[in-house]
Amino acid sequence: MNCRAAALPWFATVGFMILCPFLAALNSAAQTPRFRKVTIQNVVPRRDADGNIMDAHDGCLHFFAGRYYLYGTAYGKTAGYTINNRFRVYSSADLEHWTFEGELLKSPLDGVYYRPYVAYNVRTHKYVLWYNWYPKLWDGKVGVATSDTPIGPFTIANTAVQLSQAKDHPGDGSLFVDEDGTAYFIYTVIDQGHSIRVERLTADYLSSSGETSPVLARECEAPALFHRGASSYAVFDHTCCFCAAGSGARILVSSNPLGPYKEIGNINRDAGGKPIIPAQQTFIATIPTADGPALIWMGDEWNSRPDGIKGHDLQYWAPPLRFASDGSIAPLENMPSWTIRVLLGQSRKGKPLPYIWPQKADPNPIRVDPCYGTPLNERGQPVTTK
Repeated sequence: MNCRAAALPWFATVGFMILCPFLAALNSAAQTPRFRKVTIQNVVPRRDADGNIMDAHDGCLHFFAGRYYLYGTAYGKTAGYTINNRFRVYSSADLEHWTFEGELLKSPLDGVYYRPYVAYNVRTHKYVLWYNWYPKLWDGKVGVATSDTPIGPFTIANTAVQLSQAKDHPGDGSLFVDEDGTAYFIYTVIDQGHSIRVERLTADYLSSSGETSPVLARECEAPALFHRGASSYAVFDHTCCFCAAGSGARILVSSNPLGPYKEIGNINRDAGGKPIIPAQQTFIATIPTADGPALIWMGDEWNSRPDGIKGHDLQYWAPPLRFASDGSIAPLENMPSWTIRVLLGQSRKGKPLPYIWPQKADPNPIRVDPCYGTPLNERGQPVTTK
């Protein structure tokens, strides 16, 4: 179908490539969009339809083919540094009621996995997953995998993407698709003082084009990109090793995803420099609403678990970002809950058995938490975990 021809007025400002799967779903169903007022809760854990606390961190949220999908890393009872980290996906029709859809990667190599980001390629009709992993700490690599569906499982295409800075060990990264369908990867380069760069990908989203931005900042991580109007925004802040206090959200703006960028503020630090939300940024999600597309800042509240289990750390979803006429963004507000009228997605058709990659014994478990310096057992769990 011609996705440009199918565009609806209420998201005319958002790139057709980003919302093409949604448009295709509406076109095929020949239905009028329906919206529902929902409440986003930030002080209690989100749970799936089986009542389990959702374990999906440092990932992304998308509306694909008629449903919302939350992707993230499942840490379980560990400290986050074992070969049993898993990428998970949950789906929902309304952002309140969630179904566990399974794990993402088929037969991953042993390593520490984190930060899964998914995009849909309208040219290849593939869902593409980019992720970070360490064969051993801190030998950072970036992998890419593909699937015909949003829930996978995804087949690994490359375990070591040759980014322009690959030799200096890429760290935290995230995936972004511009309104013209061009994909970019914004990431940290560990051995360059945790510098931040943006790299344009090839048309199939499976590798780098080699075109790279200058360094945006140093000693930073957890970067994200998004687009609004004629501007590209890069968001990140200082390194934060699973920090309970949270990190900032520095805002840089450019007329081109590859820069040059200009810093215009920090939306997650108050006048005294303290994080407003005690969370580390993971993504800026574009959510279809009755008032048009809303940009939602997402951050992981590390060490917030109510029961001592890392996989139960809360994830904060902020109310829609508020923009001034000059393109600047108002500071975040720490809100326990808030409401929004979102596009109502499709109901789940059946519930096939989720794909699960078996857990295994870690042959070289780390015995000291790299963030806190506390002891870990042979399963990578804090020794006080029950």
